[in-house]
Amino acid sequence: MNLPEEAIMSNRKDPETSSTRVPDPLGPIVSSAHLASGASPSLSEFEFGLILVSHAFERWMVRCMAAAGVKDVSALDVLVLHTVNHRGRSKKLADICLVLNVEDTHTVAYSIKKLERLKLVKSGKAGKEKTVMITAAGEQACLTYREIREALLVRTIRSLGLEESMLHDVAQRMRALSGHYDQAARSAASL
Repeated sequence: MNLPEEAIMSNRKDPETSSTRVPDPLGPIVSSAHLASGASPSLSEFEFGLILVSHAFERWMVRCMAAAGVKDVSALDVLVLHTVNHRGRSKKLADICLVLNVEDTHTVAYSIKKLERLKLVKSGKAGKEKTVMITAAGEQACLTYREIREALLVRTIRSLGLEESMLHDVAQRMRALSGHYDQAARSAASL
């Protein structure tokens, strides 16, 4: 492995011994060593963690919703359903895309049609604009999903001893980082 010395060395403190960590002979845990050999190996570690978390989260959403009685839906379908259910108000397609940071509106439109066929959401109008509202069946699916989530996921995560404030801090940092990735994507599109 051809990683520069600074990519292999870690001068972060070990929380158990309060001393500097021993150099990791393998370097950072990443999916692409060629990216980790740049100025920020930690960013590559974060990105690999993000890849693993995002795929695990998508698998979780689909399987949890199946356990809640709604089968054959995608992760995006689950996200759209929860977003439509949020605060019990009707939503416009553009608002759903904005909240979920989805650029391809046709994918969300397809999810809405799929959820309508399953009778989990229904269409309406607000002036000239089409809106989407949750149905009683959709709301029940979301509530059942929440119950399963509390029993299978929240309970086990809480047993790790992670404080709510720590998760809140991670969430804030991830949202901030998403803005940097969006800006970098815009810059890359103009190259």
